[in-house]
Amino acid sequence: MNSELAKKIVLPLLVFIVILGIWSEIAHKIEDFPSPKDVYIASFGGVNADGEEIKGVLTDPFYVANEDDKGIFWQITNSLERVFAGFILAAIVGIPLGIFIGMSQNAFYAFDPFIQILKPVSPLAWLPLLLYIFQDINMTAISTIFVTSIWPIIINTSLGVKSVSEDYLNVAKVLRFTPLENVFKIILPVAVPYIFTGLRLSLGIAWLVIVAAEMLTGGIGIGFWIWDEYNNLNYPNIIIGIILVGIVGYILDVIMGKIADFFDYRKRGAA
Repeated sequence: MNSELAKKIVLPLLVFIVILGIWSEIAHKIEDFPSPKDVYIASFGGVNADGEEIKGVLTDPFYVANEDDKGIFWQITNSLERVFAGFILAAIVGIPLGIFIGMSQNAFYAFDPFIQILKPVSPLAWLPLLLYIFQDINMTAISTIFVTSIWPIIINTSLGVKSVSEDYLNVAKVLRFTPLENVFKIILPVAVPYIFTGLRLSLGIAWLVIVAAEMLTGGIGIGFWIWDEYNNLNYPNIIIGIILVGIVGYILDVIMGKIADFFDYRKRGAA
């Protein structure tokens, strides 16, 4: 086995063992805190410490009892639907706006103060206002994702546009390109790697936001499911939810990273 590959396998495994040890110690010290064994049983089923037969969360993730009682697969799917709805809206608005800001210094002066002020606002601050406006759980979650995830797209897109060499723009003038030809033949090919970096950051923020949004708005979704398990004092399921949120977020980031690499002419050229 390649030594580099061995390190990639062994080192995370060692860290995982340490985490399990610390986790077990915390569970031993804090009453009713779920141990790794409790979480395993809650995930895949078995007999708990009280002798009760537990049906694991992951043994039947596709069940549908009613509209408010569904398996974990449907909880995650509902959250992802909201995430992608808000994310796509942010991309549709953010990319053209970022191009405009990058191409025009006056537009930068006009929009930059508002971007810098609104960018750090917590999603939890937007939720009450958006819930009052839309009076709908889904629209509130989607609009919260849109408002909080649009900023990396705008900022990175404008940065990509500004990185276009002046020489390229001068060539475009000589060839008498129209503004649209300028955008599609000169600016976008250079800005695309920056745009996808913004999209990657934006999707990560969207997945972070949805958990908090669903905890407060309710309905079907992984965020509400975690909060509901807390209200039911089902602490092992909370940890399962946290792990699943992390895994899904990691998968989304890897996918967006691969797409960004595919469109990054610098990396393809290096390859």
